[in-house]
Amino acid sequence: MGMTVVEKILAHASGREEVSAGEVLEPAVDLAMSHENAALVINRFLAVFEGTGLEPKVWDPAKIAIIFDHRVPAESPKTAGNQKKVREFVAQHGITRFHDIRGDEGGICHQILPENGYVRPGAVVVGTDSHTTSHGALNSFSFGIGATEMASVWSLGVALNVEVPGTIRVNVNGRFLEGVGPKDLILHLIGKLTAKGANFRVIEFHGETIRSMPTSGRLTVCNMTVEAGATSGVIPGDEETIRYLREVAGVKDDIELVHPDSDAPYEQRIDIDVSTLVPQIACPHTVDNVKPVDAVLGTKIHQVVIGSCTNGRLDDIAAAAQILKGKKVARGTRMLVFPASGRIFQEALDKGYVADLMKAGAVVMNSGCGPCLGVHEGALGDGEVALSTTNRNFKGRMGNPRGEVYLCSPEVAAASALTGEITDPRKGA
Repeated sequence: MGMTVVEKILAHASGREEVSAGEVLEPAVDLAMSHENAALVINRFLAVFEGTGLEPKVWDPAKIAIIFDHRVPAESPKTAGNQKKVREFVAQHGITRFHDIRGDEGGICHQILPENGYVRPGAVVVGTDSHTTSHGALNSFSFGIGATEMASVWSLGVALNVEVPGTIRVNVNGRFLEGVGPKDLILHLIGKLTAKGANFRVIEFHGETIRSMPTSGRLTVCNMTVEAGATSGVIPGDEETIRYLREVAGVKDDIELVHPDSDAPYEQRIDIDVSTLVPQIACPHTVDNVKPVDAVLGTKIHQVVIGSCTNGRLDDIAAAAQILKGKKVARGTRMLVFPASGRIFQEALDKGYVADLMKAGAVVMNSGCGPCLGVHEGALGDGEVALSTTNRNFKGRMGNPRGEVYLCSPEVAAASALTGEITDPRKGA
């Protein structure tokens, strides 16, 4: 019997010739990522050594990455204290893949990892963040774990009790219509599967649409697989994977791509033709409450957010800037833009996108996750409605349970900012 992409990765990481869904393994970890919640991981890690007489020591500092991105700059003394603790730990243990609050090398963890070449095809990547699923876009098995599990990874270098997930194969073909893209694809799939439809499964993407999709779009697609309950999303490696790692991430060493076998076992197969796909909107208060944009046209919005680990990349900002250039955000509507990294921010500045957005009335913020989860910058008032390119719209997600959040693509967000209501970008503002 053949193996899927993730089965091959787990077999290699476990020193096995083959594995199959349902087996429980302890694979070696290639990269362990945390953000500010590393402060909690540190507490759990130090507790492992209490009473042993052993000096706390991480298994491999070169394989740990820590990125400050959720509350940057610190919004409270408590956050500042936790960040201070992490800085001291990083220095003590020689962790070099540390991205502090800096304009030149900071940003959102799920952008920092790929653009710095930290994620490679065939790698096992774990992160204390549910959207660690993003990095399957680079042909890795990448999934979220808790702080206690991460503490054990820091100690041992293996992920404990990992059950080999079954795989759902999604074949995506056709050419996107104007104003439709990867975000619409993944919202459509989540609506089709539901929030529990891929529980404890991997979604493996195939088809001509995926092969022609840039890595930025692939990251968007894999990022949101967790919203269907998936352990991870994954894309077989190809020329685009190599191009991104060489040209963007600056990887110079050998790259070995992982592909599924022709007889790999799939629990389910789904076919999607994007040539008929229209802009999609996830309506309050669940991500799988997905409707075509026509169903919610005219819904009044108070705040538009473009950014996050889902849609804060350069092409997302470019799409928004193109729509807003020479126009104005509607009065009574706030527009916030959060580039996914300092590098993307600088590129957007160089290309004039930031100027176009600001002249239109948008507020361009530092790279970070704050408004997405509602802990820092951009909270909603009672009864306010947000239209956002982020990945979740649960009640209270953007800081106020008495607000509402709709999810969309950058194109829909930008077009809607001009009118102050949900608008189809294909029809113009």
